[in-house]
Amino acid sequence: MACTNLPPRTGQQYAISYGDYRAVVTQLGATLRKLTYQGKNVIVPLGADDPVTCCHGQILIPFPNRIEAGTYTFEGTTYTLPIDEHDRNTAIHGYGYRSYWNLVSLEESKVTLSWRSPHMNGYPFDIVVTATYELGDKGLSITIAATNHGDANAPWALAIHPWLDNGFNGYGDEIDGHNAQCSLTVPADTHVTVDENLIPTGTEPVDGTKYDLRQPTLLTEQPFDDAWTDLHHDADGTVTATFTRPDGLTIKVGGDETITSFQVCTGTGFPAFQHPAGTAVEPQTAYANAFNTGEDLIVIEPGATSATTLFLKAEQA
Repeated sequence: MACTNLPPRTGQQYAISYGDYRAVVTQLGATLRKLTYQGKNVIVPLGADDPVTCCHGQILIPFPNRIEAGTYTFEGTTYTLPIDEHDRNTAIHGYGYRSYWNLVSLEESKVTLSWRSPHMNGYPFDIVVTATYELGDKGLSITIAATNHGDANAPWALAIHPWLDNGFNGYGDEIDGHNAQCSLTVPADTHVTVDENLIPTGTEPVDGTKYDLRQPTLLTEQPFDDAWTDLHHDADGTVTATFTRPDGLTIKVGGDETITSFQVCTGTGFPAFQHPAGTAVEPQTAYANAFNTGEDLIVIEPGATSATTLFLKAEQA
């Protein structure tokens, strides 16, 4: 007998609003499912029962991007994680997005959810994470705080993975042409080079390459699935990437001084059903394979908390 009172596939839905902004956060993964400004989509929207493809709107913890061969050594101990991306033999994007989070509080313009890392062999560290989404005059702020309740140091890194809506609502390969009409600014001096499995091999200056996005640049040289580092932070410690659409909507995404890199993905060549109609612009505290390289890795001591505040905001010309 079919059940007619099923919850959404993404769990409970938490709607918040302030001024011209509306947002929906889901119980599954504390995912940002929808964000609009003056009725326009800031991120590509998802339905409450839709599959979340390409980590769309998700929080990537306790590591963003890839760990080579799903194996890392931290403070003298080697850990092995499940392989998620079999064609590249990597563990990818952590584990917070897979779980239903607990609601801590819900107000008209603010919602907080929490998640405790399960005890798994590859990441046995006892981390309790809260994610607070708050709408205000400056758009959406997202504060992610991780507290180490264990008795050993814990490796930690994070990113958010919004697909910024290009305004065309396209499908499949036509999305590349729509993205090419949008411009992107990433205030970064350095591009991260990678191997065939998208594991970093080094860095290079962006000067004279297609990766120099320090000025507004049309996305005509796709594909991009790359990281940039050596960011230019403003005097207040924040760093901002700017995505501008032909309809005059400008979207800014970034974070505080803990953000050390951006990942940008255009989805070029993705299967049509998986290809969001926009560009992913992801502020990160560390780029791929940080659990192995230690590059920009945060180490949370027992009893300590690491917090990062990120933001998304829109302006209509």
